[in-house]
Amino acid sequence: MKLPNLVKGLNARILHKSKDLENIEIIYAGASDLMSDFLAFSKPNMLLITGLATPQTLTTASVIEASAILFVRGKTIPKNFLEIIEECEIPILTTDFSMYYTCAKLYEYGIKDAMETDKENRNDI
Repeated sequence: MKLPNLVKGLNARILHKSKDLENIEIIYAGASDLMSDFLAFSKPNMLLITGLATPQTLTTASVIEASAILFVRGKTIPKNFLEIIEECEIPILTTDFSMYYTCAKLYEYGIKDAMETDKENRNDI
């Protein structure tokens, strides 16, 4: 799904717009407030969803090459973080929705879980 369609569907606000925002395709989403989780299960074309509004989130998103960052729960972004964002190439969004509701909406839109593996590789099924 194209990122602008997700922005609209999640009533998100764009805090930082990348040059290519209109063409960004989101296939996967990962949601956590632990940055180590993202390091463990990132995938291409992934939306990083978190409530952790710190510069570490931006660093993690950059390392895993996330397609975009979405802050949930109406988080206020600290001023020092906003200054760092200006140098970022990753689109940064915010929504007032909870993480749970945001993930449910993304599932409804056909976005895949970044942590999901092929069923034949799963031991817990």
